[in-house]
Amino acid sequence: MTNWTTTALIVVDLQNDFVHPDGAYARGGQKSADIAALPARVKPVADALRAKGGIVVSTHFTLVPGRGGEPIISPHLKQLRPFLRKGDFVPGSWGHDILAELAPVDVKVEKVAYSAFYMSRLEFVLRKLGIERVIMSGIVTNGGVLATAQDAHVRDFKVWMLSDGCAAFSRETHEATLRTLASIGRQSTCAQAAAEIAG
Repeated sequence: MTNWTTTALIVVDLQNDFVHPDGAYARGGQKSADIAALPARVKPVADALRAKGGIVVSTHFTLVPGRGGEPIISPHLKQLRPFLRKGDFVPGSWGHDILAELAPVDVKVEKVAYSAFYMSRLEFVLRKLGIERVIMSGIVTNGGVLATAQDAHVRDFKVWMLSDGCAAFSRETHEATLRTLASIGRQSTCAQAAAEIAG
């Protein structure tokens, strides 16, 4: 019988500023039906895991305010997303928070790069809570999800990818990334994972 208390569902960056119709990315014209569909699929996995004693961790992409409150934005991101501005992804703001459909979560972790392990408290939290396996969901498959899953793998966490619990702005990119990640852990749909956890 599986001990689910050593498992964490990591929800990567499913934040209002990324996904909500009133968020920063929607304002910049960056929308995806595949991404918008994620909360409804991931929520049953979160509920099933929490019911069995596991934890749900959300990661929150963060634009740290700098001089005059202007966001510190990496040059590559500024080039990719020129619409980002002061007030977007600010810690404690509505835009920075997880989508309401997925709240509440057990632990929130701010992140400043693709990997949620980079310069964050994620590994500290997982180790202190006795987590041995991470179930990966969120956005984008080829960015934050990929980098966080790979970093989890090299830290000897078992990795389980939710194949329809993550998405990218391109279906082809999403599928190619899943093929890349097949070598580091198992993959299943959200429905399969929720059913397995529920027993």
